[in-house]
Amino acid sequence: MATKTTKKTTAKNQKQSADGRVLLPAGYKPSESEEFMNPLQVEYFRQKLVQWKQDLLSGASETLTNLSEENLQMPDIADRAQIESDASLLLRARDRERKLLAKIEAALRRIEDGSYGYCEETDEPISLKRLDARPIASMTLDAQERHERKEKSHRDD
Repeated sequence: MATKTTKKTTAKNQKQSADGRVLLPAGYKPSESEEFMNPLQVEYFRQKLVQWKQDLLSGASETLTNLSEENLQMPDIADRAQIESDASLLLRARDRERKLLAKIEAALRRIEDGSYGYCEETDEPISLKRLDARPIASMTLDAQERHERKEKSHRDD
């Protein structure tokens, strides 16, 4: 892919941190007028994914703390049932987040190997709007829709 040459030509004009990462200008947002997946865009999405991951891990840690502090020795059976029901819903939500964490890790690996931002089915660029809304996207919108239709037709069999 053209990512290596892009990094060489555009990195000259960009500031880097001590660890070699590109420093984003304040308020930076990727735009269609830039070269696709230039170092600024890659760093923008990397930071977005890392922050999302940290938020999810922080929430999971908070849930564990809250669940371990819950007092299930309530004398009222209705209160105990409500606490158990709330805990069950919270654990179900955290399980979905655990699956999301795996997708975030996969997106971060794609950033490292240079394939981030490109559809894993067609190798076409994924739109910046789609990546901004769903940074874990690994397919273009068209490819995702085809995949979901195919998946649905197999489920219906």
